[in-house]
Amino acid sequence: MSKKSPRSDRRQIALERIRILFDKADEFLSWDSEFSNRCIRHACLIAMKERIRIPLPLKRRYCRVCKTYLVPGKTGRVRIDRGRVIITCLSCGWHRRFPLSRRKNNHGKEEKNV
Repeated sequence: MSKKSPRSDRRQIALERIRILFDKADEFLSWDSEFSNRCIRHACLIAMKERIRIPLPLKRRYCRVCKTYLVPGKTGRVRIDRGRVIITCLSCGWHRRFPLSRRKNNHGKEEKNV
């Protein structure tokens, strides 16, 4: 039987593949949206198999229910309401809500960051 590679190496390779799949989904969205959705499904399967988390900036770019790649104006609607960003999937209607982050500027005052 062959030896398995160390877990950390497998995780690094899996994260790299997930990022590549998200890049391909972004690249091919204008030509074939179904291919983009398939890339997202494959990225989720890789993450589940290796038991790793998809990075937060990438996680916010797809619908958790139907695994559709979300692009504002095409496949998703983005709204800001009461200090929260609400992203709605236009294919299944699912809502994702997350708070607007606040950061401090050079003068010590808080300002909104989208």
